[in-house]
Amino acid sequence: MKKNIHVVGAVITDNDKILCAQRGTEKALPGLWEFPGGKIEQNESPQQALQREIQEEMHCEIEIGEQVEHTVYEYDFGIVHLTTFYCTLLKGEPVLTEHIAIKWLKSDELEHLQWAPADIPAIEKIAQTFVNQK
Repeated sequence: MKKNIHVVGAVITDNDKILCAQRGTEKALPGLWEFPGGKIEQNESPQQALQREIQEEMHCEIEIGEQVEHTVYEYDFGIVHLTTFYCTLLKGEPVLTEHIAIKWLKSDELEHLQWAPADIPAIEKIAQTFVNQK
């Protein structure tokens, strides 16, 4: 039986752009793009986990807004339960520690990247949300 993995992702927005992060080559799903975040630890809320992960991975502080999407996706290594939230930067600029690249893209440019499958439903929801904000 596959392990359930509960993770969170930050859809960090800055004006009309969204932060996208490329996974390192030594990680699962190497080279694919994702919203930064990580695993929810025991006794953490999704929001607490997201604030901790962004502080650890990108050395910045975020304000967490409304939930974007919750997706369950079965990979070969386990079943990922991904909850994404809209976020804004409060302090600092994202630093590469876990990822090999980051890009700030408009919502209609997100589809041009090769995303981790669990992130795709959030991309679709974001595209619908931002469609009239060009």
